[in-house]
Amino acid sequence: MKKITLVLGALSLAAMLTSSFTAATNNAAGTTIAPAVAETTLLVNTQNSTLKWNAKKVGGEHYGTINLADGSLQVNGSKLTGGTFTIAMGSIVVKDITRPDSNKKLTDHLKSDDFFAVEKHPEATFTITKAAKLAKPKAGEPNYNITGNLTIKGITNPITFPATVTINGKAAEATALVEVDRTKYDIKYRSGMMGTAADKVIYDTFTIDLKLVAEAGTKTLGTK
Repeated sequence: MKKITLVLGALSLAAMLTSSFTAATNNAAGTTIAPAVAETTLLVNTQNSTLKWNAKKVGGEHYGTINLADGSLQVNGSKLTGGTFTIAMGSIVVKDITRPDSNKKLTDHLKSDDFFAVEKHPEATFTITKAAKLAKPKAGEPNYNITGNLTIKGITNPITFPATVTINGKAAEATALVEVDRTKYDIKYRSGMMGTAADKVIYDTFTIDLKLVAEAGTKTLGTK
């Protein structure tokens, strides 16, 4: 008799556990709750990604490109959740000067200690710490606010900028115009804060117009 009671008790407990499990996986309407989507890492295709820089001074500007060394985006379903990027500072190119000797002079100056000190700091990095998806972005306008840590010349500062992010299955694309205050990274050559003559000032803020293309893969794609 005791054996029958124990068996019945075990069956009853199993039934309750099964019922509880079933209830936990169903909502009030009786439909099954979808399982959580796993986070995916998409690797940057450096050949199809671009970084265009622009720096203005009194009476003019200079512009060019710089290359990504590698990078990745983390996505969860259709949502961006993170990312890391490395910029090859030695790849900086000046596009607005066509005369070879003048072009080389500016390129070398940008790589010098007056600016990016490329020999000492060959890489700059950016790590996303927060990707806030906007609830109701207007058509054609950014749909995310991206916050992260930007490191240049070994100096790290937080930075936030709007971005347009499109995620399609195992691929993603992000575009943004990022403003950077160079003085926060100890780049103060001919800055107004250094008492530079008004007609010689290089403005403290420069911009990076970026386009990132990332895809599923086993290594950084298209490394330059």
